[in-house]
Amino acid sequence: MSVRFGVFVPQGWKMDLVEIDDPVEQYEAMTDVARAADAGPWDAIWLYDHMHTVPEPTLNTTFEVWTATSTLARDTSRVRIGQMVGCNGYRQPSLYAKIASTVDVASKGRLIAGLGAGWYEHEWKAYGYEWHDVPQRMSEFREAVEIIHRMWTEDRPVFEGKHYRIDAPINQPRRRPQFWLGGGGEKVTLKLVAKYADGCNIGAGNPEVIRHKIDVLRAHCDTLGRDFDAITKSTTIELDLTESTADTIGRVEKAVEAGADYVIFYIPRVAYDHKDLHRIAEELIPQFR
Repeated sequence: MSVRFGVFVPQGWKMDLVEIDDPVEQYEAMTDVARAADAGPWDAIWLYDHMHTVPEPTLNTTFEVWTATSTLARDTSRVRIGQMVGCNGYRQPSLYAKIASTVDVASKGRLIAGLGAGWYEHEWKAYGYEWHDVPQRMSEFREAVEIIHRMWTEDRPVFEGKHYRIDAPINQPRRRPQFWLGGGGEKVTLKLVAKYADGCNIGAGNPEVIRHKIDVLRAHCDTLGRDFDAITKSTTIELDLTESTADTIGRVEKAVEAGADYVIFYIPRVAYDHKDLHRIAEELIPQFR
Protein backbone atom coordinates (compact mmCIF):
# COMPACT_ATOMS: atom_id res chain seq x y z
CA MET A 1 0.00 0.00 0.00
CA SER A 2 1.26 3.45 -0.89
CA VAL A 3 1.04 5.72 2.13
CA ARG A 4 0.93 9.50 2.08
CA PHE A 5 2.48 11.65 4.78
CA GLY A 6 1.72 15.07 6.20
CA VAL A 7 3.33 17.21 8.85
CA PHE A 8 2.03 19.82 11.27
CA VAL A 9 3.66 23.22 11.06
CA PRO A 10 4.59 24.92 14.37
CA GLN A 11 1.60 27.14 15.05
CA GLY A 12 2.05 27.89 18.73
CA TRP A 13 -0.79 25.75 20.08
CA LYS A 14 1.56 23.16 21.57
CA MET A 15 3.93 25.79 22.96
CA ASP A 16 6.18 25.14 19.98
CA LEU A 17 7.13 28.77 19.25
CA VAL A 18 7.90 30.01 22.77
CA GLU A 19 11.67 30.19 22.25
CA ILE A 20 11.17 32.89 19.60
CA ASP A 21 10.26 36.30 21.05
CA ASP A 22 9.14 38.29 18.01
CA PRO A 23 5.68 37.30 16.69
CA VAL A 24 6.80 38.15 13.16
CA GLU A 25 9.73 35.77 13.49
CA GLN A 26 7.39 33.16 14.95
CA TYR A 27 5.22 33.38 11.86
CA GLU A 28 8.29 33.13 9.66
CA ALA A 29 9.38 29.99 11.53
CA MET A 30 5.99 28.44 10.75
CA THR A 31 6.32 29.49 7.12
CA ASP A 32 9.87 28.13 6.88
CA VAL A 33 8.67 24.68 7.93
CA ALA A 34 5.87 24.84 5.38
CA ARG A 35 8.32 25.74 2.63
CA ALA A 36 10.71 22.97 3.67
CA ALA A 37 7.87 20.46 3.46
CA ASP A 38 6.84 21.91 0.11
CA ALA A 39 10.30 21.11 -1.22
CA GLY A 40 10.19 17.50 -0.03
CA PRO A 41 8.03 14.39 -0.46
CA TRP A 42 5.33 15.47 2.00
CA ASP A 43 1.74 15.38 0.76
CA ALA A 44 0.44 18.19 2.98
CA ILE A 45 1.14 20.59 5.79
CA TRP A 46 -1.39 20.68 8.62
CA LEU A 47 -2.70 23.16 11.18
CA TYR A 48 -4.83 23.06 14.32
CA ASP A 49 -7.86 25.24 15.01
CA HIS A 50 -7.17 26.70 18.45
CA MET A 51 -6.61 30.12 20.00
CA HIS A 52 -5.20 29.11 23.40
CA THR A 53 -2.20 26.94 24.13
CA VAL A 54 -2.21 23.46 25.65
CA PRO A 55 -1.85 21.77 28.08
CA GLU A 56 -3.05 24.98 29.70
CA PRO A 57 -3.79 28.48 28.40
CA THR A 58 -0.76 30.74 28.63
CA LEU A 59 0.15 34.19 27.34
CA ASN A 60 1.84 32.77 24.26
CA THR A 61 1.22 32.94 20.54
CA THR A 62 -1.28 30.67 18.80
CA PHE A 63 -1.91 31.63 15.18
CA GLU A 64 -5.51 31.49 13.90
CA VAL A 65 -6.10 28.60 11.53
CA TRP A 66 -7.83 30.18 8.51
CA THR A 67 -5.50 33.19 8.43
CA ALA A 68 -2.50 30.88 8.54
CA THR A 69 -4.02 28.47 6.01
CA SER A 70 -4.58 31.23 3.47
CA THR A 71 -1.10 32.73 3.83
CA LEU A 72 0.65 29.36 3.72
CA ALA A 73 -1.35 28.57 0.59
CA ARG A 74 0.38 31.51 -1.07
CA ASP A 75 3.80 30.77 0.45
CA THR A 76 3.88 27.23 -0.97
CA SER A 77 3.25 25.84 -4.43
CA ARG A 78 2.88 22.05 -4.22
CA VAL A 79 1.80 20.66 -0.84
CA ARG A 80 -1.80 20.54 0.19
CA ILE A 81 -2.80 22.64 3.21
CA GLY A 82 -5.02 20.87 5.71
CA GLN A 83 -6.73 21.51 9.03
CA MET A 84 -6.96 18.89 11.76
CA VAL A 85 -9.61 20.09 12.31
CA GLY A 86 -11.73 23.23 12.16
CA CYS A 87 -13.98 23.68 15.21
CA ASN A 88 -17.63 23.85 14.17
CA GLY A 89 -18.55 26.06 17.11
CA TYR A 90 -16.19 28.86 16.07
CA ARG A 91 -17.78 29.69 12.69
CA GLN A 92 -21.32 29.53 11.39
CA PRO A 93 -21.28 26.66 8.86
CA SER A 94 -22.34 28.72 5.85
CA LEU A 95 -19.51 31.17 6.57
CA TYR A 96 -17.13 28.22 6.97
CA ALA A 97 -18.17 26.98 3.52
CA LYS A 98 -17.62 30.43 2.01
CA ILE A 99 -14.20 30.83 3.60
CA ALA A 100 -13.13 27.37 2.47
CA SER A 101 -14.25 28.01 -1.11
CA THR A 102 -12.21 31.22 -1.18
CA VAL A 103 -9.08 29.60 0.28
CA ASP A 104 -9.38 26.67 -2.11
CA VAL A 105 -9.15 29.15 -4.98
CA ALA A 106 -6.20 30.94 -3.33
CA SER A 107 -4.40 27.61 -2.98
CA LYS A 108 -5.21 26.57 -6.57
CA GLY A 109 -7.18 23.58 -5.32
CA ARG A 110 -4.79 22.41 -2.59
CA LEU A 111 -7.04 22.91 0.45
CA ILE A 112 -8.08 20.06 2.72
CA ALA A 113 -10.89 21.57 4.79
CA GLY A 114 -11.25 19.79 8.11
CA LEU A 115 -14.15 19.99 10.55
CA GLY A 116 -14.93 18.59 13.98
CA ALA A 117 -17.41 19.21 16.78
CA GLY A 118 -14.83 20.85 19.08
CA TRP A 119 -13.78 20.00 22.62
CA TYR A 120 -11.61 22.68 24.30
CA GLU A 121 -14.16 24.02 26.81
CA HIS A 122 -11.96 26.74 28.31
CA GLU A 123 -11.22 28.19 24.89
CA TRP A 124 -14.89 28.28 23.88
CA LYS A 125 -15.89 30.15 27.02
CA ALA A 126 -12.94 32.54 26.94
CA TYR A 127 -13.82 33.63 23.40
CA GLY A 128 -17.50 34.03 24.25
CA TYR A 129 -18.88 30.94 22.52
CA GLU A 130 -21.73 29.19 24.30
CA TRP A 131 -20.56 25.80 25.53
CA HIS A 132 -22.94 22.87 25.14
CA ASP A 133 -22.80 19.25 26.21
CA VAL A 134 -21.72 16.51 23.81
CA PRO A 135 -25.16 15.56 22.45
CA GLN A 136 -25.93 19.13 21.41
CA ARG A 137 -22.48 19.73 19.94
CA MET A 138 -22.82 16.56 17.90
CA SER A 139 -26.31 17.55 16.77
CA GLU A 140 -24.95 20.93 15.66
CA PHE A 141 -22.04 19.20 13.93
CA ARG A 142 -24.39 16.91 12.00
CA GLU A 143 -26.39 19.88 10.69
CA ALA A 144 -23.23 21.86 9.90
CA VAL A 145 -21.75 19.10 7.77
CA GLU A 146 -24.92 18.92 5.68
CA ILE A 147 -25.07 22.70 5.25
CA ILE A 148 -21.42 22.86 4.17
CA HIS A 149 -21.95 20.04 1.69
CA ARG A 150 -24.96 21.82 0.22
CA MET A 151 -23.12 25.15 0.02
CA TRP A 152 -20.44 23.42 -2.06
CA THR A 153 -22.80 21.44 -4.32
CA GLU A 154 -26.01 23.46 -4.80
CA ASP A 155 -26.65 26.88 -6.33
CA ARG A 156 -29.14 28.17 -3.74
CA PRO A 157 -29.37 25.64 -0.91
CA VAL A 158 -32.11 25.81 1.68
CA PHE A 159 -31.86 24.19 5.11
CA GLU A 160 -34.00 24.57 8.21
CA GLY A 161 -32.63 22.69 11.22
CA LYS A 162 -32.82 22.79 14.97
CA HIS A 163 -29.59 24.77 15.29
CA TYR A 164 -28.88 26.35 11.89
CA ARG A 165 -30.74 27.61 8.88
CA ILE A 166 -29.77 28.93 5.46
CA ASP A 167 -32.08 30.59 2.97
CA ALA A 168 -30.71 30.19 -0.55
CA PRO A 169 -27.23 31.68 -0.05
CA ILE A 170 -25.10 32.11 -3.16
CA ASN A 171 -21.60 30.71 -2.72
CA GLN A 172 -19.52 31.81 -5.68
CA PRO A 173 -17.00 30.67 -6.55
CA ARG A 174 -18.72 27.40 -5.71
CA ARG A 175 -15.76 25.22 -4.85
CA ARG A 176 -15.73 21.86 -3.11
CA PRO A 177 -12.32 21.29 -1.51
CA GLN A 178 -11.27 18.00 0.00
CA PHE A 179 -13.44 17.62 3.11
CA TRP A 180 -12.14 15.68 6.10
CA LEU A 181 -13.89 15.09 9.41
CA GLY A 182 -12.05 14.64 12.68
CA GLY A 183 -13.09 12.41 15.56
CA GLY A 184 -13.89 8.76 15.97
CA GLY A 185 -17.45 8.90 17.24
CA GLU A 186 -19.04 5.73 15.92
CA LYS A 187 -22.71 6.74 15.77
CA VAL A 188 -22.42 10.28 14.37
CA THR A 189 -18.95 11.25 13.13
CA LEU A 190 -17.98 8.09 11.27
CA LYS A 191 -21.44 7.87 9.73
CA LEU A 192 -21.03 11.46 8.49
CA VAL A 193 -17.62 10.51 7.09
CA ALA A 194 -19.24 7.67 5.16
CA LYS A 195 -21.92 9.99 3.82
CA TYR A 196 -20.07 13.22 3.06
CA ALA A 197 -16.32 13.19 3.66
CA ASP A 198 -13.18 12.50 1.64
CA GLY A 199 -11.09 11.64 4.68
CA CYS A 200 -11.02 11.13 8.43
CA ASN A 201 -8.48 11.12 11.24
CA ILE A 202 -8.66 8.33 13.81
CA GLY A 203 -6.75 6.48 16.47
CA ALA A 204 -3.81 8.79 17.27
CA GLY A 205 -1.44 6.13 15.96
CA ASN A 206 -2.89 3.33 18.11
CA PRO A 207 -3.25 0.25 15.86
CA GLU A 208 -6.06 -1.35 17.87
CA VAL A 209 -8.15 1.81 17.84
CA ILE A 210 -7.44 2.42 14.15
CA ARG A 211 -8.52 -1.11 13.24
CA HIS A 212 -11.75 -0.88 15.22
CA LYS A 213 -12.74 2.55 13.92
CA ILE A 214 -12.04 1.48 10.34
CA ASP A 215 -14.31 -1.54 10.81
CA VAL A 216 -17.07 0.79 12.02
CA LEU A 217 -16.50 3.12 9.07
CA ARG A 218 -16.61 0.21 6.62
CA ALA A 219 -19.96 -0.90 8.07
CA HIS A 220 -21.39 2.61 7.62
CA CYS A 221 -20.12 2.69 4.04
CA ASP A 222 -21.77 -0.66 3.32
CA THR A 223 -25.08 0.57 4.75
CA LEU A 224 -24.98 3.84 2.78
CA GLY A 225 -23.60 2.36 -0.43
CA ARG A 226 -20.42 4.46 -0.24
CA ASP A 227 -17.12 3.34 -1.73
CA PHE A 228 -15.01 2.67 1.36
CA ASP A 229 -11.77 2.85 -0.62
CA ALA A 230 -12.58 6.41 -1.74
CA ILE A 231 -12.13 7.68 1.83
CA THR A 232 -8.66 8.49 3.17
CA LYS A 233 -8.06 6.95 6.59
CA SER A 234 -5.45 9.03 8.40
CA THR A 235 -3.90 8.88 11.83
CA THR A 236 -1.61 11.25 13.72
CA ILE A 237 1.74 10.24 15.21
CA GLU A 238 3.81 12.48 17.47
CA LEU A 239 7.48 11.88 16.74
CA ASP A 240 9.58 10.77 19.69
CA LEU A 241 12.87 12.59 19.22
CA THR A 242 14.72 9.93 21.23
CA GLU A 243 13.72 6.98 19.06
CA SER A 244 15.53 5.71 15.99
CA THR A 245 14.16 6.00 12.48
CA ALA A 246 13.73 2.22 12.49
CA ASP A 247 11.53 2.45 15.59
CA THR A 248 9.44 5.18 14.00
CA ILE A 249 9.07 3.09 10.87
CA GLY A 250 7.82 0.27 13.08
CA ARG A 251 5.13 2.51 14.55
CA VAL A 252 4.03 3.58 11.10
CA GLU A 253 3.99 -0.02 9.85
CA LYS A 254 1.64 -1.04 12.66
CA ALA A 255 -0.71 1.84 11.90
CA VAL A 256 -0.70 0.96 8.20
CA GLU A 257 -1.30 -2.72 8.92
CA ALA A 258 -4.31 -1.64 10.96
CA GLY A 259 -5.72 0.17 7.93
CA ALA A 260 -4.35 3.72 7.94
CA ASP A 261 -3.26 4.98 4.52
CA TYR A 262 -2.18 8.47 5.59
CA VAL A 263 0.07 9.49 8.50
CA ILE A 264 0.35 13.02 9.85
CA PHE A 265 3.45 13.66 11.93
CA TYR A 266 3.77 16.18 14.70
CA ILE A 267 7.48 16.88 15.09
CA PRO A 268 8.50 18.62 18.35
CA ARG A 269 10.97 21.49 18.00
CA VAL A 270 10.70 21.64 14.23
CA ALA A 271 10.37 25.43 14.48
CA TYR A 272 14.00 25.61 15.59
CA ASP A 273 15.60 22.76 13.65
CA HIS A 274 14.46 21.02 10.47
CA LYS A 275 16.73 17.99 10.79
CA ASP A 276 13.96 15.59 11.88
CA LEU A 277 11.66 16.86 9.15
CA HIS A 278 14.35 16.02 6.59
CA ARG A 279 15.26 12.73 8.32
CA ILE A 280 11.67 11.47 8.09
CA ALA A 281 11.45 12.67 4.48
CA GLU A 282 14.68 10.97 3.44
CA GLU A 283 14.72 7.79 5.54
CA LEU A 284 11.11 6.91 6.38
CA ILE A 285 8.76 8.13 3.65
CA PRO A 286 10.55 6.24 0.81
CA GLN A 287 9.95 2.97 2.70
CA PHE A 288 6.19 3.33 2.10
CA ARG A 289 6.22 4.25 -1.58
